[in-house]
Amino acid sequence: MDLPPDIPPEQSLITYPSDFPIKVMGHNVEGFVEAMVHVARAFDPGFDHQTVERRPSKAGNYLGLTLTVRVVNREQLDELYRTLTTHPMVKIVL
Repeated sequence: MDLPPDIPPEQSLITYPSDFPIKVMGHNVEGFVEAMVHVARAFDPGFDHQTVERRPSKAGNYLGLTLTVRVVNREQLDELYRTLTTHPMVKIVL
């Protein structure tokens, strides 16, 4: 995965630390939410699983989640995205 060139902090649209919402979609299967909470806690030990927003697809086959994770810098956010996009239960990360 090619990463964009480093963006100087003064040009970033994100101020760190930040509570950053990340949308994740996967199959609506047992263990999906728990696995995503586990990933979120690996990057934000204070992550509260009760804040996870859930949206099942119309047919119920997929589940969309919004995880609001506290990130402290661009490197942490990039690594969180990499971890989520390579997770076997994840189909899409926005």
